[in-house]
Amino acid sequence: MERLKEHFRTKIDPAVKEIKDFISEYGDEVIGEVKVSQVYGGMRGITALITETSKLDPNEGIRFRGYSIPELQEKLPAYPGGEQPLPEGIFYLMLFNELPDDDVVRRVSNNWARRATIPPHVFKVIDALPFHAHPMTQFVTGIMALRTESEFQRAYRAGISKSDYWEPIYEDVMNLIARLPRLAAYIYRRTYHNGDHIEPDSKLDWAGNFAHMLGFDNEEFRELLRLYMTIHVDHEGGNVSAHTVHLVGSALSDPYLAFAAGMNGLAGPLHGLANQEVIRWIFAMRDELGGGLPSKEQIANYVKKTLNDGKVVPGFGHAVLRKTDPRYTAQREFALKHMPHDDLFQIVSRIYEVVPEILQSTGKVKNPWPNVDAHSGQLLMHYGLTHYDFYTVLFGVSRALGTLASLLWDRALGFPIERPGSTTTELLKERFAK
Repeated sequence: MERLKEHFRTKIDPAVKEIKDFISEYGDEVIGEVKVSQVYGGMRGITALITETSKLDPNEGIRFRGYSIPELQEKLPAYPGGEQPLPEGIFYLMLFNELPDDDVVRRVSNNWARRATIPPHVFKVIDALPFHAHPMTQFVTGIMALRTESEFQRAYRAGISKSDYWEPIYEDVMNLIARLPRLAAYIYRRTYHNGDHIEPDSKLDWAGNFAHMLGFDNEEFRELLRLYMTIHVDHEGGNVSAHTVHLVGSALSDPYLAFAAGMNGLAGPLHGLANQEVIRWIFAMRDELGGGLPSKEQIANYVKKTLNDGKVVPGFGHAVLRKTDPRYTAQREFALKHMPHDDLFQIVSRIYEVVPEILQSTGKVKNPWPNVDAHSGQLLMHYGLTHYDFYTVLFGVSRALGTLASLLWDRALGFPIERPGSTTTELLKERFAK
């Protein structure tokens, strides 16, 4: 058995015991109350899931196993000569709850490189789709085509003890993560570069090789993709994509089915598709204002027009955060170092200076600050990845690291199928009328 898998095995029994002991002692304690408005409001704010890999603090931002993004930028290993953390490192942290060293990160990277081969039929399935199919449609289709390789599906059919579910799930998780960059790059080159595909370079790290297969061998872009893949990996368990992976996986659907379902959620305009909506909105504003760098006054007027038309300003606001998203800040710092005079960055910066005050003045917005989507498109545009319909696929590749690490722990801990209760408006009216 490989060293990473054997190390994961040693983590399971202590975690199972810890949870059983905790439930035994505190299982009858109440951790919250549910309001009628929450039941009707998308279960907003109801604590109902266990997700060990990350937690979103309203005032501090996302923490991965307790570490903030600035801390991870300092503590996680970087590529030789680089500065940004390697995604392999944050995956290891989320999975094992241990900070990795350089040797461990190289081991993860080499492990994924060995697993990265995609069967030819997967490419044939994607090629059967029209070229104009949205990249997320192609991405989900490719993930489903990869399901033929599921180790868990085969093991379950053959008969396997519940206590051993985690082993084939581990294989599926590692294989799927390893193959996603190749799959995504194939879709990108097929859709935007006439099928002129680029073979992988196994000597590169996971994100660096992804950049290479996309067609970007600029080292700055590789560093950007390492940062992008790190800060988008996870966002606790209640967001649509993470929750969906957990929900579908709880039915013992294999990781391919569960992750594909999560990606269908990520493709929604209120979730992962928001990053491309930001760029569309900025371009529409720039075109309407005659091009160039708009003034703060012009931006303010356009923002007010957007709001008066009953629309939202994409990239601003967050369901939980009550401050500027640290993921936005990490990207802004990257831009300040590498492209401070970029025209689009100047627009993003002015929007940042103008929008929060306007949103606050409405009295309707709890968090007027920018989120991760407000900045990512500008960075990608700077290096020539201008096809913003593809941005959500990048998001999806990154989100695999957190959601699949959580899914593996779900099976290792033997979590049950998710089945919340529901009620009707009529029953609630009868209850409160009494």
